[in-house]
Amino acid sequence: MSSAIAKFLRNNVFHNLALKLLSLALAVGLWMALAAEPVSEVAVDAPISFHNMPGNLEISSESIPRAQIRLRGPERVIRRLQPSDVYAEIELANVKPGERTFDLTAAAIHHPGELSIVQVVPSDVHLAFDLRLTREVPVQPRVIGSFAAGFKIGQIQVEPPTVLVAGPKHRVEAIESATTDPMDITGALTRMTFMRHPYVQDPLIQVASPDPVRITILMEKISSQDGH
Repeated sequence: MSSAIAKFLRNNVFHNLALKLLSLALAVGLWMALAAEPVSEVAVDAPISFHNMPGNLEISSESIPRAQIRLRGPERVIRRLQPSDVYAEIELANVKPGERTFDLTAAAIHHPGELSIVQVVPSDVHLAFDLRLTREVPVQPRVIGSFAAGFKIGQIQVEPPTVLVAGPKHRVEAIESATTDPMDITGALTRMTFMRHPYVQDPLIQVASPDPVRITILMEKISSQDGH
């Protein structure tokens, strides 16, 4: 029995003993170095991303807050931290039209695993949702400038005359037209052509087409029948 134990110790314990002791010393040294590593804390202004947003819905809240997140951990990790490393994520798979409040807990924060979350502000996010609506609206060109003496605008041609807009249903329904950046026709005598991107003032509504529209302004002489 003692011979078997001696053989076991010789083959499994004392074999490469120096190498094993060196490995143990390195492991202990590494653990002590990490344990003694300075700890830092940092505040991060992080975006809130939305996961699995239903395709038929739009966020109709005027503004979406950002999360202020305080993190603590090894100073070497804090120093390497990039803005894209930290963000909050809210799951929207089952959301329906109306208002909804979401808890913004540590579980919703994506961050490097070596850091811990100290605080999240705000602690919840309140959002409003509406059905997504797409519809055509006319393009209303915006013309500025002083007409040449004896002339007036005879006709304004817009190609295409309408554009598609999309966004929260109740906001899209309130849109009467899309407009353009101003076109200065000071001194025009015949025609002027402009290329302009149409837009709407509501920031929650997007113009579906990225292409500009062509606006042609035809001038004509004022006749005596116009009272001039």
